[in-house]
Amino acid sequence: MNPSIAVIVVNYGSHDLLARNFAGEHWKSGPAQVFAVDNFTTRGERETLRALAADEGWNVVASPTNVGFGAGVDLGVAAAVEQGYENLLLVNPDVAINQDTVGALLQQVVREPMTMVSPQIVTDAGKLWFDGGFVDLESGRVKTAKGADMAAPFAWLSGACLALSADLWNRSGGFDPAYFLYWEDVDFSQRVVHAGGSLLVRHDLKVVHAVGGTQGEGKSAVYLKYNTRNRLLFATKWLPRQTVRRWIRHTPVESYRVLVRGGRRSLLQWPMVRAAVTGSAQGVREARTGSAAKTQQELNGQSR
Repeated sequence: MNPSIAVIVVNYGSHDLLARNFAGEHWKSGPAQVFAVDNFTTRGERETLRALAADEGWNVVASPTNVGFGAGVDLGVAAAVEQGYENLLLVNPDVAINQDTVGALLQQVVREPMTMVSPQIVTDAGKLWFDGGFVDLESGRVKTAKGADMAAPFAWLSGACLALSADLWNRSGGFDPAYFLYWEDVDFSQRVVHAGGSLLVRHDLKVVHAVGGTQGEGKSAVYLKYNTRNRLLFATKWLPRQTVRRWIRHTPVESYRVLVRGGRRSLLQWPMVRAAVTGSAQGVREARTGSAAKTQQELNGQSR
């Protein structure tokens, strides 16, 4: 029997993107089975997604609420594993991926089940968007770089498109739902390595990411809140206290950088400023008390 792969896509009011990127005969005839996780938005959206799934042969995993991206992926993977899938492709709704690339990622995972792999990711304008990432431990900033060393400490792969075995997923514990949105892929990359896995970017494979396609123009208040908060959640989980304290000191500068990513007009919009301030304050509070998520000690026990 030829190997197959479960494609986990989290939907949040974006059924049109799923229809554009995961529908059609080429998907029905390939090795992939789509599991569409619906983080609840409206009844109409859910009904539309169910109708689309019925036409395309997808599985729908319906969450009664919006549990966030990471927890949504966890739900989708659990459903896929329950049905016996041993290989996983985690992909954003706004990523276009062809069947040749799906097949190549599947072959990579089957060949190296302890490797988590990402293709090179480009924007719909053809600009390189992701080719590997790392965490700048001095400032507490995530960075990307062409040809980044995936064996270096605190390297990470983007959750926009990841393939791995179900075994490696289970060994690593899945996404931490405490992040809700953003930084969960950086955290998960560390846990994959901690569980004995490795990270790989296939530079010969490309997918197209319509960056921001799931949130429209600019940066949302949710984006600002969780990006400013989660860098400190990550620090609390992974870094020594002296480094956490340095990241806290850098928080005003880093939160300002996040705030103006959507343009300096964000500085004039109180909901945006409030989101960045709220996220920063929550992150600092959790970093000081160490009360955020699965601790490193828990992860040590989980991997044994």
